[in-house]
Amino acid sequence: MSNGSSITQFLLLPFAHMRELQLCHFWLFLGISLAALLGNGLIITSTAYDQRLHTPRYFFLLNLSLLDLGCISTTVPKSMANSLWDTRAISYTGCAAQLFFFLLFISAEYSLLTVMSYDRYVAICKPLHYGTLLGSRACVRLAAAAWGSGFLSALLHTANTFSLPLCRGNAVEQFFCEIPQILKLSCSHSYLREVGLLVVGVCLSCGCFLLIVGSYVQIFRAVLRMPSEQGRHKAFSTCLPHLAVLSLFVNTSVFAYLKPPSISSPSLDLVVSVLYSVVPPAVNPLIYSLRNQELKDAVRKLVNGWLSATIYCFLYPAKGFPG
Repeated sequence: MSNGSSITQFLLLPFAHMRELQLCHFWLFLGISLAALLGNGLIITSTAYDQRLHTPRYFFLLNLSLLDLGCISTTVPKSMANSLWDTRAISYTGCAAQLFFFLLFISAEYSLLTVMSYDRYVAICKPLHYGTLLGSRACVRLAAAAWGSGFLSALLHTANTFSLPLCRGNAVEQFFCEIPQILKLSCSHSYLREVGLLVVGVCLSCGCFLLIVGSYVQIFRAVLRMPSEQGRHKAFSTCLPHLAVLSLFVNTSVFAYLKPPSISSPSLDLVVSVLYSVVPPAVNPLIYSLRNQELKDAVRKLVNGWLSATIYCFLYPAKGFPG
């Protein structure tokens, strides 16, 4: 194969070769996908419909849930289909689209987590200026900047990666298309352009990380100066979910891409990729709702409303809704 245009499809790494294990993988991923859909869907719907949750904090949480849904919807369905139909193939266009959307959602999520740390900083360190610094326009602009940065990053990386000549086969050593595995198929030194872009991306990510660390240093200093133990507990409780989600995201991503080559293997890479691309979207809603009474009350109210409407429709199918 002389260049990428001669490749019509790629072969993804399967989770198993035995039929029974392939079906187990399908049902496992189906369960994780449904959990992510249910959890994030409840957060999105509750935040949109409950007036009490129309605050900057929950606006950013709504965007995080949208990104989580997009992330898991990009990689998991194709992997499930391949296991169900006992195939490994993904089209060239499908691979490019998968890489683009995965990068979009992952990059935008990291940017949004940075914005959310700024939200917690303003709420705790500058509470009197919270409404001014994070008004509705400012929140929309910050969220749009997060989505826009993800789009720009995904566009640059995808266009550059798939412009490289590929001559080392079409077997991708991962269950979805990602940059390092595509670069392994390149036969040209032009892949250094993509390495350069990755270095720039890492530098920007480090900048975001420093902003997050700086925000939380100021937050902890402000919280420790609070005279009331109840106030300190309340302040910490609003930060812990964000810290937990951020830690899960950063630690799994860093281990996936910076682990020593000596311990790298296809099976380990497969497990680690699941930890950073599949698990967080399913776990994040649980983390955010576990200690959040406002969110739990909104979800409970929403579910009760759905149940009441469903029961009424079954009992009085011809009358419709009252009022």
